[in-house]
Order: sequence, then C-alpha cells, then structure tokens
Amino acid sequence: MTKEEFIEELEKLNIKVTEEKLSKLEKYYELIIEYNNKINLTTIIKKEDVYLKHFYDSLTLVKSYNLEEKISICDIGTGAGFPGIVLKIFFPNLKVTLIESLTKRVKFLNYVIEQLDLKDIEVFNERAEIFSKRNVEKFDVVTCRAVSKLNIILELCVKMTKVNGYIIPMKSNIEEELKNISNCLDKLDCKIEKIIEFNLPFENSRRNLVKIKKVNITNNKYPRNFDKIKKNPL
Repeated sequence: MTKEEFIEELEKLNIKVTEEKLSKLEKYYELIIEYNNKINLTTIIKKEDVYLKHFYDSLTLVKSYNLEEKISICDIGTGAGFPGIVLKIFFPNLKVTLIESLTKRVKFLNYVIEQLDLKDIEVFNERAEIFSKRNVEKFDVVTCRAVSKLNIILELCVKMTKVNGYIIPMKSNIEEELKNISNCLDKLDCKIEKIIEFNLPFENSRRNLVKIKKVNITNNKYPRNFDKIKKNPL
C-alpha cells in the first residue's frame, strides 16, 4: 500500500487526513524501523506492508465505533503501538491507554509519544489482568490486536470496561473461537452485539471486529490469575 493508496482507503472509511497526521505517521514509521534493529517490534518492515498491515489495519476499528467521540480507550498487548498510537494520531480526541508487559517495548512507546508530541496518552508496563483489577470500569472501549483467543481476551479486559462499554478485539479467523464462547459471555455478563467482517484492501486477508458489550458489573472473582486463565479458560 503506497501512501497515496493509504489516503484513498482512509477516505473510504471517512477518516480525516491532514498533513500533520501523515507527518506524524511517517515519523512513527521511521522510529519503528530504527528501534526494530535493537528490539523485536515487528517482522513487517517494508514500508508498503507497514502502511497496510499495521497502520491501515489499526484504523479499521472505526468500522465498529464512532471514534470521533471524546472517549477513553485502552489497547492491551499493544506491542509497537498497534492500534493505540495509530488511533491517537488520527483521533486526537481520544484518551488512550496502552498496556504492554515487555519493558523494552514500553520504553519505545514512551519515546514515540515524546517524539510525536502526543497528548492524553499513557503507557503502563503491566499485565492486563493486573491492570484491570486496579482500574475497574474505567474505559468506554477496550481493544487489542492479535493478542489471544476471545475467551481469554474477555476475561483480561472485562473488569476495566465500563458497564455498557465495549470490548472490541481485532481478529483474523474467529470461527472456532465463537463455537465455545457462550459460557464465557454468560459468566462475564457480556454479549456479542455485532461481528464486522471485511478483507484488507489489495491483499484480501480476512479481518473481524468482534463488538462485545458489557451489560453488567463484573463478578469480583474475575479476572483470575493469568495461569488459571490460560490453563482453564472460561
């Protein structure tokens, strides 16, 4: 995806594109490439691929929620900042929190935030389930990209999500995961409101946005310790 194609595709998503946003995104790309030689951020480094598979893909969250609203959004397991930093660049109205357990990546994320002069965005060097217990019902939207299976994601995220707020995992294939999700949804007082299926432009790889609504206060026994979540997922 060239920069021109990137702009064209964003216009189809009704995302406002400015020179300032594009300049910050270009700087972000340069920082990723620079730091990728020091720490493992991504195996995707070709510019056209980064713009498609990381930058554009991150912004497809707009298909599931009106990101023009002034809302709080949390990105768990953000890695190199996808989708959180990309969302912040294009939707400066968002209050963004990034959760990343690897310290080296956290240092990179803080450096990006400083270099791009991004405001109202913070990074926590913590596991999601621990952060969730300390930040009960704090976020309007919690999202993640290629983190884990749906039932694990839900337990990690549900406590930090506001009642009537949304957990929106960004996934590729979800068919198998959906077969065994009903028990998890019941225990965590959530419901799948919508599944948005689409293909990435040009390469046509499958994407899914699973829009899950939290309908009630989460039972205090969730989230469990991660070892229990992983060994015996809901």
